[in-house]
Amino acid sequence: MTLPTVAVLGLGEAGGRLAGDLAAAGVEVRGYDPEAAAPPGVNRAPDTRAAVAGSDVVLSVNAAAVALPAAKEALPALSPGALYADLNTAGQELKGRLAALVEEGGALFADVALLGPVPARGLRTPALASGAGARAFAKAFGPLGMPVDAVSERAGDAATLKLVRSVFMKGLAAAALESLAAAEAAGQRDWLEGQLEAVIGAQLLERLVEGSRAHAARRVDEMEAARELLLELGIEPRITEASASLLAELAVPPSSGR
Repeated sequence: MTLPTVAVLGLGEAGGRLAGDLAAAGVEVRGYDPEAAAPPGVNRAPDTRAAVAGSDVVLSVNAAAVALPAAKEALPALSPGALYADLNTAGQELKGRLAALVEEGGALFADVALLGPVPARGLRTPALASGAGARAFAKAFGPLGMPVDAVSERAGDAATLKLVRSVFMKGLAAAALESLAAAEAAGQRDWLEGQLEAVIGAQLLERLVEGSRAHAARRVDEMEAARELLLELGIEPRITEASASLLAELAVPPSSGR
């Protein structure tokens, strides 16, 4: 199997773990992040274009807010026929704009949705892919250990599926956090933790609670995208709005006075 050369844009928790796993699998990885250090085995590029130039695959693992600027920065260095995969959680409109931008430059675009905690699972994180480059993404990353389901050739379909799933997952997290806060106020947190663990398991409960606290700001953006999607679909986003509100409170630093 011929391994691709991969550029990873964004070396935070998710991007750093993916880059490190790819390097450990023998892939030549070039990483760029203005702040985060490169994991062992990853060549840290001085800028986006240096990371992208000559790469077969580019993974954009940034916040949705900078997905478009990142793609515009990468575009001049993208090789014709290269694959540009956007792994950020965003709505269909943004994914469509990214696809149009990348494909006008002669490259393939894949909208990729990661379904699970990437820092814990790395390349073993299940993924959905859509867009013209969905099958190319599955072909490149399936043999490296990532379970990839290519759902369609329309960019944004993978993101849509993840967002409707997120309504449940983040709603479940919000319910757990609120019930635990009430139990703690009543002096019964340990009892309730045991009850919840019996229903959903200790591992998932910890992931819901600790993950919400650690990634609250990013998840607020995700739930805002989910809210917009539900409104477009004609669904009242009651759970989505409540989840976003709770996450927004968690995202406020304690020193802010709240």
